[in-house]
Amino acid sequence: MSYARTALLLAAMTGLFLAIGALIGGQGGMMVALVMALAMNAFAYWNSDKMVLSMYGAQQVDRHSAPGLVAIVERLASRAGMPMPKVFIIQSDQPNAFATGRDPEHASVAATTGLLDRLSPEEVEGVMAHELAHVKNRDTLIMTITATIAGAIGMVANFGMFFGGSQRDDEEGGGNGMGMIGGILIAIIAPMAAMVVQMAISRTREYAADAEGARICGNPLWLANALERLEQAAHIIPNRQAEHSPATAHLFIVNPLSGKGVDNLFSTHPNMANRVAALRSMAAEAGMTWDNRSPANPPPQPGPWGRQPPSRKGPWG
Repeated sequence: MSYARTALLLAAMTGLFLAIGALIGGQGGMMVALVMALAMNAFAYWNSDKMVLSMYGAQQVDRHSAPGLVAIVERLASRAGMPMPKVFIIQSDQPNAFATGRDPEHASVAATTGLLDRLSPEEVEGVMAHELAHVKNRDTLIMTITATIAGAIGMVANFGMFFGGSQRDDEEGGGNGMGMIGGILIAIIAPMAAMVVQMAISRTREYAADAEGARICGNPLWLANALERLEQAAHIIPNRQAEHSPATAHLFIVNPLSGKGVDNLFSTHPNMANRVAALRSMAAEAGMTWDNRSPANPPPQPGPWGRQPPSRKGPWG
């Protein structure tokens, strides 16, 4: 169902793009904007992972520097039937995590020191499983395509404003009569509509990653509990890097900017209560408790970052 909804939303963005092109009536300008958007997003597709990791000062770790964390990711990747991604740690007190990379063969997962300090091994496993689910579902590719279309919409809309909706064609009797007013309206409304659809796609992929992550780690309650604690922490612990780069907020498992779980048109993340309820429903249907584990999923090892993390209650209660 999530893929069907994503496809419908992508189709809506494509239809919006074509409609704007038809209103403006300039095939040449539309193609120039599309080529520019494709070029920019192609660059981002091949280099965004390196750029984001560098932006957050992420340090790659291995079996020697973070043996337990790497062991968790290795086990989860094996369960998911995907290549082992690179593992990074970010120096940030706010507990959070994200995945990046253009495909499963070129993927990276990153966790903050705040997440490793405050979450139990089971909760860390749930979070890492969620991030691997993003990689497995190729959400990076989906969001790149979405960004390409949204960028093209913004560029074409700006052309409509500056060129006044093919005003010269109007004077010759062959235009669509949109005029400067129509061009300005399109320049304002079209990018906003594209952003709404883009955010809706992002939220859809988060729900899908929650469900797949719960299956990968083997217990939905681990991820549900982690999400609740991450949201609590996001309210009281700022993420300085994210505040300086708000465009990257959608990458994280929870909103690093404000921690507000508002499921509205302009939110990059779904309502946290809805996410947690869906995961707890999965656990209830399977008759699972916190300590349920499948034989193929052995207990997480304590101290994946060199010391035993605190209990599930966490430092903020």
